Amino acid sequence: MPINKSIKNSFVMADRISRSFKDISLSFQPHPVTGDIPVLKNENAIKRSVRNIVETIPGEKFFNQDFGSNVYGFLFENADLSDAVAIEAEIIQSLNNFEPRVDNVSVRVNPAIDRNEFDVTITYDIVGQEFPSQEYTFILEATR
Repeated sequence: MPINKSIKNSFVMADRISRSFKDISLSFQPHPVTGDIPVLKNENAIKRSVRNIVETIPGEKFFNQDFGSNVYGFLFENADLSDAVAIEAEIIQSLNNFEPRVDNVSVRVNPAIDRNEFDVTITYDIVGQEFPSQEYTFILEATR
């Protein structure tokens, strides 16, 4: 008896592991030789996605008003430890909601009280790939 094609395809999809991740660079600076827009691959593509999720304010993305994080709401007050803890929780929740390619997310936020900014380090594992744990460090500061 032949196997139903839709059932067969669902089994194939369940065993499929992505071989690579690709994204375009948002700088849109063309390659100097080829003139093509640069492509981000694998861990760099995911790092860019993590950054975009953290820096996107909910409501900014059309047709997905919940996408992003509320970290910028904490940046217009004096930097302190309670805001650092709230930013950590917000980043973890946002990445768990919007980036299915990462797992084991941990966030460390240190307030730089004298500069009124936060030093952020995000550590995560890439799902389905043999990359070592990734670490992404950046500074959150109020901008106008």
